[in-house]
Amino acid sequence: MSSLTGRHILLGITGGIAAYKSAYLCRRLKDKGADVWVSMTKNATHFITPLTMETLSEREVLLEMFPATRYVGTRHIDISDWTELSIVAPATANFIGRYANGLADDMLTTLLISVTSPVMLAPAMNTDMYNHPAVQENLQRLRARGVHMVDPTSGLLACHTVGVGRMAEPETIVAAAELLLEQSGRHDLTGKTILVTAGPTQEAIDPVRVITNRSSGKMGYAIATAAQQRGAHVILISGPTMLPAPAGIELVNVTSAQEMFNAAMARFDTCSAAIGVAAVSDWRVAKPGLHKLAKADGPPELHLEPTPDILAGMGARKRPGQIIIGFALETDPARLDSVTKLRAKNLDLLVANNPTAPGSEFGSDHNDALLIDREGHVDRPGLLTKQDLAHRILDRLASFTNGSK
Repeated sequence: MSSLTGRHILLGITGGIAAYKSAYLCRRLKDKGADVWVSMTKNATHFITPLTMETLSEREVLLEMFPATRYVGTRHIDISDWTELSIVAPATANFIGRYANGLADDMLTTLLISVTSPVMLAPAMNTDMYNHPAVQENLQRLRARGVHMVDPTSGLLACHTVGVGRMAEPETIVAAAELLLEQSGRHDLTGKTILVTAGPTQEAIDPVRVITNRSSGKMGYAIATAAQQRGAHVILISGPTMLPAPAGIELVNVTSAQEMFNAAMARFDTCSAAIGVAAVSDWRVAKPGLHKLAKADGPPELHLEPTPDILAGMGARKRPGQIIIGFALETDPARLDSVTKLRAKNLDLLVANNPTAPGSEFGSDHNDALLIDREGHVDRPGLLTKQDLAHRILDRLASFTNGSK
């Protein structure tokens, strides 16, 4: 039996050429046993008719907030309460911008502002539109709120160019919906307090310059969001990133490795588990300049000293029953399987990832990582979205806290 059997799915369709795929998507969802209610924007009706979607969904298509001949009242709230999963496919650049900014100026956006169940978007647009900074910022803002994405693929587009922007195929979206409903139905971390470190740290050279790294913080934020969705109280200690604050999560902003160490040590004892995702600087300048170092003085000699080891610090004071998961960033594939770091820092699981691997580059929304346990067993899930990898890691965490490591 599919996880979609008997589930209530709101299918939103916006105005893009990929709307023709929405008919196939609706049919696939129905074939899996889902009860589908369709809402279309005005622009979507230029690409596919409401009659087509009513025939496939076997329900009235939701078009207007105030239809002249049908019940209105608090209809949007009634339907939102009915909904267990919302899928918007295709999600155009215009819709993404409106939704990211909290606008509710038609039936679909009003429904989505009202729902408390998971939301999944399947973006579709021209490559240049998809890559536009405003679109990417809006997508990142939505991800930070817990909105799930089925990323577009590369291929021939309607504008006769080749590039990223093709809406994912209906089968891919259905599979993602099944997985999401399985995950969102889990509350296996309820009652747990989980500390997550994320992002880079910055170590001052002088008041202007810093030593840092290219970490975007996306992996740590994905884990924090996923843990909160699964019922945990999450404390996210974050170095400087461009990411918006995740909703419903206790966020502690820090800059340096020392500040992150202090924040983690102050909170670790009250936590059920800690997941160290942050890319912490290994070295800092022993005596940063009090004023900006003058270029005319020539290249400075920087005397470096090690920063505090946050994972090792938590591992040294870990009490029975506490779980620590650490991340290791390696560019040498020969070192990725090593369990030395895991055992030395008293970790329960090590997630090793290579930012030079195709698809896993800094700033990417995907990660290809290895999960290594204390016995040296290695799980190789392959290239996943950071959201999916977050849940794979939390599955392991849940198994640890349930007594089966």
